[in-house]
Amino acid sequence: MSAHDNNTAHEEEHTGPVKTPKQFLLMAFFSFVIPIFAIIALVYYVTSANKPAMGAGNMEKSVAQRIQKIGSVEIRDANRPLKAGAEVYAAQCAACHAIGAAGSPKFGDVAAWAPRIKTGFESLWNSALKGKNAMGPQGGGDFSDIEIGRAIVHMTAAAGGKFVEPVAPVAAAPADPMAAAK
Repeated sequence: MSAHDNNTAHEEEHTGPVKTPKQFLLMAFFSFVIPIFAIIALVYYVTSANKPAMGAGNMEKSVAQRIQKIGSVEIRDANRPLKAGAEVYAAQCAACHAIGAAGSPKFGDVAAWAPRIKTGFESLWNSALKGKNAMGPQGGGDFSDIEIGRAIVHMTAAAGGKFVEPVAPVAAAPADPMAAAK
């Protein structure tokens, strides 16, 4: 093998897939055109997602969904009759206190309730309203603070407690305009 044959073989090893100027122009053209079409197809795919038709009814519904409020205010009837302690216990407290879930004292378990009863009604009421250990706060729920207090009296009474059931504060009677004039 001569030196000239060795150089020719060496040059052929380093040549690329493009052999002619026509191949180079086609490669350059398609290397720009194919990505452009891919971008156009991607934009079309993203912008043409299934959207509801924009009729008058759908437009109002769509706007209402976008501007819906995040929170809400609930106004309760302050004049409704207060529920009894047994009723509140059955609805709110029995889920845990009937079975002793998460370390809660079972209903009627004198040994478990005795140290808690010694702390006093106010302490128990505060724990119920604000929460303690695994028990979440009960204040601000479906029942008023007075009703939660009544449930505490009901539970502690079953374990030997002798707390007085809390009563709702009496609303001040409207002033008699005739009495003020005399």
